[in-house]
Formats: sequence, C-alpha cells, structure tokens
Amino acid sequence: MKQVWFDERRTLVLVNTWRPRIIYAVYEDGTEIELHYNQQIGEKEAAYRAEHPLPLQKRMSARIGEELLPVFFRGIVRDPLFDETFAAVDAELGAVVRSGTTTFRVWTPSAERVSLIVDGKKKKMEEQPHGVWELIVPTDCTGLPYVYEVAIHGRREEVPDPYAKAVTANSMESVVVVPGIRAEKERPGLANLQDSIIYELHVRDATIHPESGASARGKYMGLTERGTTTSNGFSTGLDYLEELGITHVELLPINDFARVDDNHPESSYNWGYDPLFFQVPEGSYATRPADPENRLDEVGSMIDAFHGARIGVILDVVFNHVFIMEESPFEKLVPGYYFRRTESGDLSNGTGVGNDTATERLMVRKFFVETIDYWLRTFRVDGFRFDLMGALDVETMQQIQARCQEEEVPVMLLGEGWDLPTALAPEQKTVNTRAGEVPGIRFFNDLFRDTMKGSVFDFLDHGFVNGQGRYRERMPQLVKGSASLNEAADPHVNEVNQTVNYVECHDNHTLWDRLEESNRLESESERRSLHQLASALTLVSQGVPFLHAGQEFYRTKDGEGNSYMSPDWINQLDWTRREQFDDDVKVIRALIRIRKEYPAFRLRSAEMVEERLHILETPQPVFGFSLLEAGEDIVIYANPSSKMMEVQLPSTGSWEVLLSTGEKTEASLIGEFLTLRPREFTIAKKWRR
Repeated sequence: MKQVWFDERRTLVLVNTWRPRIIYAVYEDGTEIELHYNQQIGEKEAAYRAEHPLPLQKRMSARIGEELLPVFFRGIVRDPLFDETFAAVDAELGAVVRSGTTTFRVWTPSAERVSLIVDGKKKKMEEQPHGVWELIVPTDCTGLPYVYEVAIHGRREEVPDPYAKAVTANSMESVVVVPGIRAEKERPGLANLQDSIIYELHVRDATIHPESGASARGKYMGLTERGTTTSNGFSTGLDYLEELGITHVELLPINDFARVDDNHPESSYNWGYDPLFFQVPEGSYATRPADPENRLDEVGSMIDAFHGARIGVILDVVFNHVFIMEESPFEKLVPGYYFRRTESGDLSNGTGVGNDTATERLMVRKFFVETIDYWLRTFRVDGFRFDLMGALDVETMQQIQARCQEEEVPVMLLGEGWDLPTALAPEQKTVNTRAGEVPGIRFFNDLFRDTMKGSVFDFLDHGFVNGQGRYRERMPQLVKGSASLNEAADPHVNEVNQTVNYVECHDNHTLWDRLEESNRLESESERRSLHQLASALTLVSQGVPFLHAGQEFYRTKDGEGNSYMSPDWINQLDWTRREQFDDDVKVIRALIRIRKEYPAFRLRSAEMVEERLHILETPQPVFGFSLLEAGEDIVIYANPSSKMMEVQLPSTGSWEVLLSTGEKTEASLIGEFLTLRPREFTIAKKWRR
C-alpha cells in the first residue's frame, strides 16, 4: 500500500511509491510546501525534508507528481508540537449519561473517520476541535455495549473505549454505566499517615484456600464475610486482619487485567500486572462477571467492609505499561503516541515487559490523573501504590499528589522508585533520589530489604538477620528511617516520612522460602526466630512498615520466586499455617500493638529522629537502639547470632519487658545487664526519673 507519513517537523516519509526529487505537502487552504529528497530508509521508505518546519494540521496531502496521497501521523505524534496542537486536556472523554442523553467522546486525532457502534447499531461521530470525536445519543444508554469503529492509516478497526468504566466479560466491549458512588462508608483515616501499617494482599489468594471459611472463595465478596474461621475455629479473612491490627490493606491490582478468563477463573491465575482497562474492576473476582455492574457493586461492598473494620484500602496501580501494546485501545486510537520510544525509534522497554507508557505526554498524563480521581470518587479508596514508579515522570506524580491532597482524609501514596532504563530524561523520573520533589509520596526501601536478608537477586546471599549480623554498619541509618540531616550521607529518601520498610512482598521469594535455602543448616525453629527478627525490625524502624500477607505465619510458595502465573496451591494464603503458628502470629500482633501505643516508633521528621533515637553500644553482632518516649526510655535489641550475648543497658534500674522472642519468663529486669538468647529480639522500657 502506498503511504505518506508525517515523521518530524520538516520530514515526510514515502512508503511503497516512486521517489521523485521533489514532492509537495498540500494543505486544505491550497498552500503547497516543497520538500526535497533527503535519504533512503531501507528498501521501502524514503525521507523528504522541507526547508522550514511544516505546519501541523489534521488533513494534509502529499502531491507526488500528479498523484495526491493522504498524509498520516507517525513520529510527529511524539513531538511536543503534537500536544500543543491536539491535546484536549479539558475534554470529558468516555460515555457520559446525563438528563436522559448519552454523550460519547473519544480522542483520536489520527483518525480520518470514527463511528460509534452501540448495541449493534452504527452511528457516525462528528469531529470536534483537538482531535475529539463526539456523538450525543438522545437516550439513556446505560447497560448497552459499545465500541468505536475508527479509520486510521487507511485501515478500519473496532476499538473499545479506554475510558470505559465497565466492560463485558473478558473485556470484549465497553459498556455504558453511571458509576455513582459504589462505596458508602467514609474512609477510616489516620491523623497522620506515618501511623500506617500496610499489609499487601491479593484478592484471590486471601480466601481461595479451602480452610479460609469463606463462601465466596477467591472473590471480592469473600473479603466482606464476617465470622469466617478454619475448621478448627481460628479466625480468617476480614476478622483476622482486623485482629492483627494493620491499618491498610494494599490490594494487588484489581483493575481489569489479562490472562485470566473471567468466566472460568479457576483455569488460570495472574497477579494482575497485565493491565487492560484501568478504570474497570477485574471481572474474575466478581461473582457474576457477565453482569457489567456487578463487579462495580462488589468492589464497593469489599471496600465498605474494610472501612467498617477501620482498615484503609490501597490500590496497586500499574500505570507504567499495558499488557500488549499493539492490542491496546491507546495504540489503536493514536498510533505511536501513548508509548515511549528510544532515539532510534524502538519501543522503550525500561519496564521489561515490552512497552513503557509515555506519562510525560499531556493526554497520557490526563488519563492517569483522571483514573486516580475516578477511583477516589467512586470507590473512596485510601491510597495508591505505583508499580515501577521510576518509569513515571515527576510532573505526573506531582499532579496525582495534588489531586489526592484535595481529599479531607489523607491519601497514602507509595511506589517503587527504582531507576529504570526507560526513554525518559533522568531528571524526569520519579526515583527515590528525587523524593524531595514529591514530598507526599513514599518509596519502597530496597536497601532495608536487602540488608535484612541479602540481595533478592542472589537466593543464597545473607544479610543482617540470616548472616550473623552482616551489614550491621547499615542498621543505624535504616532504623532511623533512611533519611539524614547530614549532607555528606547518602539517604534513601528526603524525609523519614517517605520510606516504606519491608523484607518481603509479592515479588521474589518469600522470606521463609529464602531462609530454607540460605540457612538450610539451621533447624526450623531457628529459622522461625530469624524470620521473626526480620519482621520485628521492620515494625520498629522509623518510616511506614509493610508486611506481605502471610508473612506473620511464614508464608511459603514452595520455593517459587516469581509466582505471577503459578496455580492457587502456590499462591494461596494457607490458613492451616495460621493455625499451626498461632503463637508466632500473636508476636506480630503484639509488635503492631506496641508500635501503635508508643509514638516514638512513628516519629514525624528526621529532626525528631535525631533527638529521640540513639544507637546503643553493643557487642558484635548485636544491634540496639533506644527511643525517648514521654517520661520513658525504650530499648530495642536484636541478636542475629547463634550465641548467647550480654548487653549493657543504658541505665540501671527496673526495666519492663514489653516483648521478647526469646521466651523470657520475667516481666521485668533489674540491674545493669541483659542476656539475649540466640536470634532474640527484645523490647523493654523504663520510667525516666
């Protein structure tokens, strides 16, 4: 097929046609601009350049001799000029029902023609300014399926609406809905988000196990059920989470994703990091996936149930890529615009999954900021976790932060600030070294994780907990929140309220599986002590602690390190382990209670940390620090060694043991010294005179 592409401001590219020395860009007003042959590009393409930049207009033609061909947008869509000309940042896109009419709007400046196919009937849409196509249907189309038929680059294709709020089963068509408010209960809220304790949970994993006691196993509704227990009467599900004392659940993606058949979810599994539609709840978690409204209602019910238990809901959002770029409505509606490319023209792949969304472009940014707004308004969620946030640009994250700050109840924002090789300028990436530019966003602390257990990239590596105190020199900065007042230091984040401390998450091996390999010569009881030591240090360090679901009862995935598509028997929360290790769960529950009771574990700034947290002198490899509470001194000791260790308390007198993993029987310690058992973690306090 003969084609002409508008590639750069001064360049048109001819494909599959003859190559004269001169061609002409022809505009609707009759203006013609001369372009000269510049270079051959492969066998089929030739570039022609104008002396000056070409005006960017929707309908251009190229005159090649006596032949007139339409000019299609290609590389020019990535030029800032394209945004300046076509960005419709104020347009209300999607299907909007008001006063008995339904307005359909879609942004596709690349299209020559667009039609709406609603309930099987095709209707022509009219082009508006800035590449928006519109049709007002004089009836309420709620419940009707629809797609857009677009003619782009000489081809015709049916495309679902990327702004859809509902879809048919398995996302074949968009569906008109009036979202309304689907979660009725007010957010529980916290006076300060530094008081948060996050628990990462996958909807299906939470209740799919036969011993979960839930009737709606693996579904949104399974997390609404009260009174669920194992067959032996141990609490599960929502009751269990409430008893544990966490403040937030962070749900792995619940927006519509690929690889799981909505109608037969038992046949496959996915974590949810293969996004399809960002403003639509996932159908495989719904009890009636063929009913487009059902999944919206059930997400609302689930969030209401969490709010009723005084637990906030953080959504894991995957704005950095789509499942298959070529099949995405974004790429079909505006080819080449929504995804980054390298200088050589190849797709950027900093995410490692084949494509990177170009959040720095105005209409991409608009979409994701409005997606945040939608989930806040419709479902009253309490926060967002941004997958591979380092691939998102800072300005987009600043706008998201500004939108969230409009809420009366503080909204938790956190993400992975890894520096990824995406085609984005370093100063634009939302990485931890630029935390000062997004003061309301927290960053996962991978240095904390790798210090505690060794590098996640080396299964047999050791850290402080499982390596007899290795990396002890890093511990002071980590327990202080990984921020620093010392300009010579290399802090993880700008402030102590921007760090998220963790030792395991859905990614990589669980801590238990890792210890079974890295510390295989030790007994199970010894590995349990090391595991508890890591969890305890997570919960007493400054910053926000993050627990992986089941971490408290030694969650195992049978050694699988990347279980994103593994079956349920690998991924499910095994509630029999919750029974088996109930005493260990009580330790984590007690640690959470202590963290909540004493504000010194939740200090608000690096200045406060410097004033109230002091590192204690201890024999190697024991690590200890003290906290100055109101009228009280608190000491924390961690002994990662396999030996009994004696430490000198910071002052003599009567110390009350708040918690010990070393089976201490005495409630108080009188004297100057404290003996720590192997792998023991201890918290004690004393009234200050």
